[in-house]
Amino acid sequence: MNHAPHVHWPELPTAAWRDTYATLHLWTQIVGKIRLVRSPWLNHSWHVALYVSARGLTTSPIPDGNRTFQIDLDFIDHALRITTSDGAQRQFALPGHSVASFYAGVIAALAELGIDVAIDETPNELPDPIRFSQDSRHASYDPDATGRFFQILVNVDRVLKQFRTGFLGKASPVHFFWGSFDLAVTRFSGRRAPRHPGGVPHLSDDVASEAYSHEVSSAGFWPGSGAVDYPAFYCYAYPEPAGFRTAQVRPDAAFFSEALGEFILPYDAVRTAANPDQALLGFLHSSYEAAANAAQWDRDALECAPGKPGVVRQI
Repeated sequence: MNHAPHVHWPELPTAAWRDTYATLHLWTQIVGKIRLVRSPWLNHSWHVALYVSARGLTTSPIPDGNRTFQIDLDFIDHALRITTSDGAQRQFALPGHSVASFYAGVIAALAELGIDVAIDETPNELPDPIRFSQDSRHASYDPDATGRFFQILVNVDRVLKQFRTGFLGKASPVHFFWGSFDLAVTRFSGRRAPRHPGGVPHLSDDVASEAYSHEVSSAGFWPGSGAVDYPAFYCYAYPEPAGFRTAQVRPDAAFFSEALGEFILPYDAVRTAANPDQALLGFLHSSYEAAANAAQWDRDALECAPGKPGVVRQI
């Protein structure tokens, strides 16, 4: 039997790396908030997200006067690295840091590079937040688990980018949101949406309302928490159209979570599939179709054939 899919899509049960997951979540919030305070607002908070790189997660270039700087979480060398467009660099190892010492290390490294940054130290979208500079409780870093998580992100990033090519309408980049700690891509119908009610823990209602100002179908991956305490893929629609939650979604392991209000596909169902990429694409396409059909999107105008490398899209 060929076990290659299991190698390329590694096992990572949430319980096995919960402490590292919690610490890493908070580290990404620190890095993301630095991008937030230095970047002009882009619709739907797209200016705050991180991106999967060849080595981990990156901010991409951040403005700093006439130069730029970039912060990378390197999950191969397990280091935090800051580089600038004028050739300067600072870095430190990730193992051994609490949230407080990581925060102090990042701010000190930026100061050495002549970059003065002040961020809101309160974590977003988490219960019972502790200010970054005071959080010595979260201090776990398992390099092996982090490496597995990174390999999953690499795979999901690749498949989500392939899925994105089949849409002509407005679509987000494939990007990592540090508030909810998920890798996501969002499609838009082009129509305005009713004002979002907000209520996200430790997140401004204005931010939530702006993020969901237009009708969407959004899908992605996250390591799990709360009602779904295992790694999973998801798809939701805002506003949720009548008939969405009762639609048939592929593969058979997918289901609608009443607790979350979205379709869920356990990561292990993809990891152990004969063709993980195709299993995930089946979920992405069928859950999007459930949203688009229920909300009567103009699918003929919005969709196109999936992209192929080096082949110009036929019109």
